[in-house]
Amino acid sequence: MRAPTALVLMGPTASGKSALALALARRFPVEIVSVDSAQVFRGMDIGTAKPDSETRARFPHHLIDLVTPEESYSAARFRNDALDAMARITRSGKTPLLVGGTMLYFKALLEGLADLPDAVPEIRAEIDALAAKDGWPTVHAELAKADPQTAARLRTTDAQRIQRALEVYRVSGRPLSALLAESTRHPPPYTFLSLGLLPSDRARLHGRIAARFDAMLAAGLEDEVSQLRKTWRLSLKLPSMRCVGYRQIWEAQDGLWPRAEMRDRGIYATRQLAKRQITWMLNTLKPEIFDCLEPKLADKIAARVESEDRRQETGD
Repeated sequence: MRAPTALVLMGPTASGKSALALALARRFPVEIVSVDSAQVFRGMDIGTAKPDSETRARFPHHLIDLVTPEESYSAARFRNDALDAMARITRSGKTPLLVGGTMLYFKALLEGLADLPDAVPEIRAEIDALAAKDGWPTVHAELAKADPQTAARLRTTDAQRIQRALEVYRVSGRPLSALLAESTRHPPPYTFLSLGLLPSDRARLHGRIAARFDAMLAAGLEDEVSQLRKTWRLSLKLPSMRCVGYRQIWEAQDGLWPRAEMRDRGIYATRQLAKRQITWMLNTLKPEIFDCLEPKLADKIAARVESEDRRQETGD
């Protein structure tokens, strides 16, 4: 029996993924599965560009508002939740449309996950203590001795990933890179059509990013961060508050740098995120690329989906 089809739509922030997904949902019998590590958090609506309740009522979305900002949400949990949602969508006679910019989640879904040791709080505490004493560049240097391959792809400021890679080495005695290379991949039982959005003019994407962040500020993003801090027991160490935009506003509210810099820092951080997303997409995930600035983008994507449907029907 032929595997059911699933559509994948990925791209950097501000590339128009959400609008395109809704355009596809108007044309095809699909339901949207969010592939966004920030939209899983409840109460984080403005800064994550979460679809509003009216949109979600008309076009079902899955994997939004799953956990509180106090909690963590992993790639492994995403994969399980996504496969469950996809199975429900397929059983209903519709096609899953996976949309987002969290490239690690896409990789976890499409390729499977390595069998890695669980987190050990005591070892994480030791690593955090070392970082607090000597700084994350020192921790990165230690990782480089144990696992040079992993260290080479991580920035010295990438605290979360440095911590996890060193934790894996201390727990297992083996480099993370070696465990990933040996892991058995288990692709899900779907035929994927993977489509990627990429700007033909990077400067125009940067303009979109700035306009988008300004719109979020105008919509009340600062108040949203203040309310989150009042409602939940949060810190900048939590994944929710490391999200782009939230971290910069938190730091400005705490006076860690002049408030006048908040907008520029938020835009710069978003541009850096987009750069990383594009690198992941091109070097690792390698979808079919479409220009996100193309005026008739929705028509081109729809035509590609229709051609894939015909190919599946004829078995070519």
